[in-house]
Amino acid sequence: MTELPDDEMDYRKRQHRVSQALDVRHLDALLVTHMPNIRYLCGFTGSAGMLLVADGRSTFFTDGRYREQGRSEVQGAGVVVPKGPVLDAVARAVAVSRVKTVGVEGEHMSVAAETKVARILRSKARVRQTRRLVEEHRMVKEPAEVERLRAAVRLGSSLFDKAVAVIRPGVTERAVAAELEYAARCAGAAGMAFETIVAAGRRSALPHGLASLQPIPRRGFVVLDFGVILAGYCSDMTRTVYVGKPGAEARRLYQAVWDAQQAAIAAVRPGRTVGEVDRAARSVLRRAGLARYFTHSTGHGVGLEIHEPPRIAREEEDVLRPGMVITIEPGAYVPGYGGVRIEDMVVVTSTSCEVLTPTTKEFLTLRESGPVVCS
Repeated sequence: MTELPDDEMDYRKRQHRVSQALDVRHLDALLVTHMPNIRYLCGFTGSAGMLLVADGRSTFFTDGRYREQGRSEVQGAGVVVPKGPVLDAVARAVAVSRVKTVGVEGEHMSVAAETKVARILRSKARVRQTRRLVEEHRMVKEPAEVERLRAAVRLGSSLFDKAVAVIRPGVTERAVAAELEYAARCAGAAGMAFETIVAAGRRSALPHGLASLQPIPRRGFVVLDFGVILAGYCSDMTRTVYVGKPGAEARRLYQAVWDAQQAAIAAVRPGRTVGEVDRAARSVLRRAGLARYFTHSTGHGVGLEIHEPPRIAREEEDVLRPGMVITIEPGAYVPGYGGVRIEDMVVVTSTSCEVLTPTTKEFLTLRESGPVVCS
């Protein structure tokens, strides 16, 4: 079963913007091969195809498996289903056009694939790598995209209580992830946006501690990082809870990460660089003596993919603009003890940002009597 075209998405406008970007980069055409970029530009949700943007027109090429799906989904572009290899059909289309220089998505194409494209097109056009040409447009979400992201966040957030309800000593991390993922499907998610992270006890110090067969311990942090795909768009959230009665060190660690996240959210506003947001989180953890335990970037863009530009990191210089949707997710991971991460999705507004994730960030402790807000 395929998803129907999205009538509220203006694919022709998106393709026009890309055509204008080609002129700026001195390209005659762009061969789009990264499937999320193809979906963004023409609405196709399948797993194989190429989109050629040239001469102010767009043509989508795919194989016979997607004949009907291409014709029903693709908007703003012609659909070609050749009898032979798709790339050969693209080369023929280039040959009969005025194209001299074709851009390819170097970040998403293997060396072998790029070499093959260059060989096939060698007598027709010169091939040049591009960087983030389509992604530059995808970074700023349209209102319809923001609404889809908002709906995905709501669905993802609704799963948190279901996960908390099954967390107790002796239950495996993988069992918690399975309950969460089953609930996501039942609620209408197309799937999970990434492999669910459930990391308990000492394993909570692993930033990407995928759910394992380890049982939940009688005492310690449990990091839950998960997201769903709904109508093509992703959500991403992290909450950390505590099993048993937390001591002073656990409370201090949680509070420091919470303060760091709040500082980073407060730093999100148009005109700021993503590096400034990252530094806002790190400065709080530095003052708490935890800087060395924050080992990843503060966040990333989210949309049709779970990780999109911009990357919220100290060495990055992208400037925030209204409509960008990003995560804010500082953490602190102490080897041999445990870790904490708190993550929300936010959308940049005209003056600051709106936090999309509605789930509580209070320090929840899980005891036999049920969840308790730790004061």
